[in-house]
Amino acid sequence: MSKQSRYTGGCLCGEVRYRILGPLRDAVACHCTQCRRMTGHYAAFAACGNERLVIESGARLAWYESSPGVRRGFCAGCGSTLFWDDASRPYIAVAAGSLDAPTGIRLSAHSFTERMGDYYAIADGLPRYPGRMA
Repeated sequence: MSKQSRYTGGCLCGEVRYRILGPLRDAVACHCTQCRRMTGHYAAFAACGNERLVIESGARLAWYESSPGVRRGFCAGCGSTLFWDDASRPYIAVAAGSLDAPTGIRLSAHSFTERMGDYYAIADGLPRYPGRMA
């Protein structure tokens, strides 16, 4: 968990802005096929409690249901990846690259490594999970 108590972030074009009240979980790199297709590479997501995410300007915020009960938030204007939301979980994942610096977060693990692309290697020594982390 990060030590900061407030974060801000948004998309590339600035049409979607958000703030997070309270701590963030450190980022996890997801290597699943959906994240790789959505971002063009693997994705890194931090996370916070659902009630801690406040959308400040979201007229261009769009959601795509990528699997039953799971949706991905992005900017309909510039296409920036912003959120991953599983309705069965009490948190929302926030794309680490969409956070304003300084974040104070670090990469902590890799998930879905059994589905990672064949064009790169993981060499950072962090924990690896073949599927979803618990």
